[in-house]
Amino acid sequence: MNESVSAMIPSLDRRLSVAPMMDYTTRDFRYLLRLISRHTLLYTEMVVDRAVCDGDREHLLGHDPAEHPLALQLGGSDPGWLAQAAAVGADQGHDEINLNVGCPSDRVQSATFGACLMAEPERVAEAVDAMRARVAVPVTVKTRIGIDDRDDYDFLFRFVEQVRAAGCRTFIIHARKAVLGGLTPKENRDIPPLLYGRVYQLKYDFPDCEIVINGGINDLYEAGEHLHQLDGVMIGREACRNPWLLADADARIFGDDRAVPDRHAVAEQFMDYLEARRAAGADPRHGLRHAMHLFQGRPGARAFRRHLSDHIHRRDATPRVLADALSLVPRDQDAYDESTTALDAHA
Repeated sequence: MNESVSAMIPSLDRRLSVAPMMDYTTRDFRYLLRLISRHTLLYTEMVVDRAVCDGDREHLLGHDPAEHPLALQLGGSDPGWLAQAAAVGADQGHDEINLNVGCPSDRVQSATFGACLMAEPERVAEAVDAMRARVAVPVTVKTRIGIDDRDDYDFLFRFVEQVRAAGCRTFIIHARKAVLGGLTPKENRDIPPLLYGRVYQLKYDFPDCEIVINGGINDLYEAGEHLHQLDGVMIGREACRNPWLLADADARIFGDDRAVPDRHAVAEQFMDYLEARRAAGADPRHGLRHAMHLFQGRPGARAFRRHLSDHIHRRDATPRVLADALSLVPRDQDAYDESTTALDAHA
């Protein structure tokens, strides 16, 4: 892609995003998060490039317009297939195409993509170049700080340097290395130490690049601290355990002064969404599970979770299960508590 076309690529506000997570960042979960935060950048689950090209595109890439801004994460290693899949994703309306160079699972490694691609920066650069030639949206890379024994800063620097030369200007860095043999994907999220300083150094060495940090970030206070050094923060599993942590993001991260949404109102809107999805043929059980932790830390949260857990796996479950669970959570002073909790957390 020539520089004049590249200059027209729209920019996204990546100050805060939610990481792509298999089995979590489905369209239903993304819709729920969008009800909580208007500005946080959302990502799909990783979708394999060949599946995008040959599979059911509505099933794999379908999304509600309300989910934007929305990025598509692709898995793959062949530049031709990735370029074709990127074009499909852009045509389907995704605002960014992200290449997964961070997943350490055996299944992904056997297909020669994910974190193992860090060992082949030339191939990653070729893939980025091919994708950028096909789409008019940003092409970004999500990676680790290293793999196995190739985990010093020079290795990371050379990887970013080569991929940057292909035109990538946004790197999302999980601040742990990936151990490609001997650790499960879950252990790879917990055992290798977090080295945030490595990510900070990347920003110093590549000031023209947008550097977003990922890994072990559990609240907006921590996010704000990283934003003193970096361009963006990506939150992962904590958004699944406590989606309401995003409720204050629009004000604290993006400067939007709208009132913090009411949790009950969000649950009711999500129920309406699930009813519409059910009318269109979707199984509401897949979406209901994402509401499980909506009231994390609130009075009645345990009863709310228990009711959902007891009912959402039944074949005849409907979105009304959420209404019944909601009746177990007191609403008194809800709006006041929501507006003060996040500000008091680190006082």
